[in-house]
Amino acid sequence: MAGELWWKAGLVYQVYPRSFQDTNGDGVGDLRGITARLDYLAWLGVDAVWLSPVCRSPMADYGYDVSDYCDIDPLFGTLADFDALVAEAHRRRLRVIMDFVPNHTSQEHPWFREARASRDSAKRDWYIWRDPGPDGGPPNNWISNFGGPAWTLDPATGQYYYHAFLREQPDLNWRNPQVRAAMMDVLRFWLDRGVDGFRVDVIWHLMKDEALRDNPVNPDYVAGEPEINRLLQIHSADQPEVMDVIAEMRAVLEEYEARVLIGEIYLPLERLVAYYGTDLSGAHLPFNFQLIQTPWHAESVARLIAEYEAALPVGGWPNWVLGNHDQPRIAARVGDAQARVAAVLLLTLRGTPTLYYGDEIGLGRVPIPLERVRDPWEHNEPGRGRDPERTPMQWAPGPQAGFSTVEPWLPLDPQAQTRNVETLRDDPTSILTLHRRLIALRREHPALGIGAYRAVSASGDVLVYERLHGDEVIRVALNFGHEACTTEAPSDCDWEVLLSSAGGRRGEGPQDGHFALAADEALVLLRHAPAAGGRSRALPA
Repeated sequence: MAGELWWKAGLVYQVYPRSFQDTNGDGVGDLRGITARLDYLAWLGVDAVWLSPVCRSPMADYGYDVSDYCDIDPLFGTLADFDALVAEAHRRRLRVIMDFVPNHTSQEHPWFREARASRDSAKRDWYIWRDPGPDGGPPNNWISNFGGPAWTLDPATGQYYYHAFLREQPDLNWRNPQVRAAMMDVLRFWLDRGVDGFRVDVIWHLMKDEALRDNPVNPDYVAGEPEINRLLQIHSADQPEVMDVIAEMRAVLEEYEARVLIGEIYLPLERLVAYYGTDLSGAHLPFNFQLIQTPWHAESVARLIAEYEAALPVGGWPNWVLGNHDQPRIAARVGDAQARVAAVLLLTLRGTPTLYYGDEIGLGRVPIPLERVRDPWEHNEPGRGRDPERTPMQWAPGPQAGFSTVEPWLPLDPQAQTRNVETLRDDPTSILTLHRRLIALRREHPALGIGAYRAVSASGDVLVYERLHGDEVIRVALNFGHEACTTEAPSDCDWEVLLSSAGGRRGEGPQDGHFALAADEALVLLRHAPAAGGRSRALPA
């Protein structure tokens, strides 16, 4: 796959730094811990490590409230530790992607402290301030994504400031050119230190309606949903001017070689793909979270793939995500057996996959006792918390599963003594082995790494599609059901099993023109095209 951009053929692995590896005995993961586990990531076969926020922060939202964009929080280490991590990653041919949080800062950031000091402050317009509404309340009806009003009154100056999330996270005013220039300098600061790209947090929120008009009521809101769903975020997010901001970020990355810009975007497909930008001048990869939100059925997933592929702009490269630090883990959503099918889906679809740490060992929903809840969203809206998908990585049997020498900041999986890397890595039937083999297949077969996508069928519980590159054809058959069935093997050529999600079967051919699919099984098949004289020939891997 020489000549392709690394992020096209590559696989991104997301690390939640608090929960990856603790090296100083405080129960919280750190940068040195990530460095210590780089050999594991190289063994697994990933191409890039994306770090959730590690910049200096009071941790009101666990790093998504930044108080210094150009320093590392002492909880995670130092700038020297970060530089060592980047150097060691690059030595192993691993890329490093940073989380960039440009929509809001911490209320402890020096910019906001100066802004709130006076209405006449030079940085007042760096944030979004407004006088109270006619009734003395907030300037408009906007709701925080974490519940409650999105405006907080500053008694000292008599104005409200806007925060799309916690009140401790005031939104920056991206209409101010000084803000934009300062944030572009932040990007350069980290690019100069060798980072290979950025995942931009809530990128669709950066611009707000200039007139700050009320959001309309959502006619489809159902009681019990998150409060943010009561309104349609027509004016508080996804404004046309945001495309200019993203193009400016992209231009900064273009000053450096082979960097990638990834945007976090929770929007419908038709809006999501707009973030590739005019003439692909926007994000290289607007994050596609549709698999997280789509019903886990063969026909639903097939329809999603078709719609996404059709919506992509010419030249736009797709990407797929099964989970992240904000969403329930895939095993929690579909169960242990279907988590294997999901791994095959993620790692064989056309586009760049992102793998969330711990999914490769089958981590599911870890119970969090009430007294150990950490997520501020859970405190604001019980039942919405994200702690279950942020629990520590499990490395080995024994105390604290090899994550720490003390009790971790969040609980471990009750099955940590068997669900860990050390136990699973040498088991040929484990979900960890399945992930490693799938990643290896992506490297070995251009059809899986950079090939085209062709739909074959979606009927009942079985989804079938093909990946093609040159003469190479690979067919993927996924059984979303819990009963055995079969999938057809076209008779115009020979097929053999490259991989089964259940383990074994490699090299197996069809029987009577079909392959058996066990319950909750996925197969990856290689086509052998007929050679001259009627004999089959194996395509090179």
